[in-house]
Amino acid sequence: MTSGDIIAKKQKTISLKSRKNISLFLNYLLLTAIAVFFLFPVIFMFVSSIKNNETQIIRDMSNIKAFIPYGEIGLKNYFDVFQQMPFGRFMFNSVFIVGSTVLSGLVLNSMIAYALARIRFKGRAFIISLIIALIIIPAEAVVIPLLLMVNQIGWLDSYQVQIIPFIVDAFSIFLFYQFFIGLPISLDEAAKIDGASPFQIYRRIIIPLSKPVFATVAILQFLFRWGDFLWPLMVTRGYEYRPLTVAIQQFFSQDPKVWGDIFAFAAMVTIPSLIIFLVFQKWFVHSVASSGIKG
Repeated sequence: MTSGDIIAKKQKTISLKSRKNISLFLNYLLLTAIAVFFLFPVIFMFVSSIKNNETQIIRDMSNIKAFIPYGEIGLKNYFDVFQQMPFGRFMFNSVFIVGSTVLSGLVLNSMIAYALARIRFKGRAFIISLIIALIIIPAEAVVIPLLLMVNQIGWLDSYQVQIIPFIVDAFSIFLFYQFFIGLPISLDEAAKIDGASPFQIYRRIIIPLSKPVFATVAILQFLFRWGDFLWPLMVTRGYEYRPLTVAIQQFFSQDPKVWGDIFAFAAMVTIPSLIIFLVFQKWFVHSVASSGIKG
């Protein structure tokens, strides 16, 4: 190989590296732009929530100053929220309802999915198909029949009416099922040889190996339930059992609307969702990247 060929080869290698670096830079630039775009509403909400001047908030809504914390800055709007309503009670209701639903759902939905993934029985394929079909049915299509049912058994204006109907979830079962069928069946067979029962296999082998899908289901169900509005509005009458999503309507019913208080309330509702995602994001990303959400 002549010196000219060596130089040409080096130049080609440098050119390929340069193109790769440029492509990588453009990808990161695009992802950063998308992230900033989606963060704009959150930044706007938090910045507006600490502006104590209502006129300033309204004036800044139409320009870039809405994203800049300046002027009369403080936590007055947050204190106003606690003074105008029993915010602590609404927060407790939301945490209790969502926490009970998600934790119970993780147990029941994963056990159902494990049975479908490991136990062979007549009608199994039909049940799996039925679960997949149930995913596409919107909740709004069944709220009226469900409301009539819970009214007949006297569950209106209670915690259980907001928890029990949503513990078993078709989409959660499907995610667990998809993950469990990807786990080697040899693990179960080895445990059976050692005398382990199906429940012991589920508890001691399947659960420790399934942390990513558990995190994924926990995050998704938390977001679904935390932001639920229609059902709590229909089945609750007073503040005693109402969650935060219904309570925020009190500020929108005021005239004139106090936007600083509304943004402060919305910020306090958003913070738990951000915390949950940050805590479980590692397992969530791992689940999506592996076999947790495969078709």
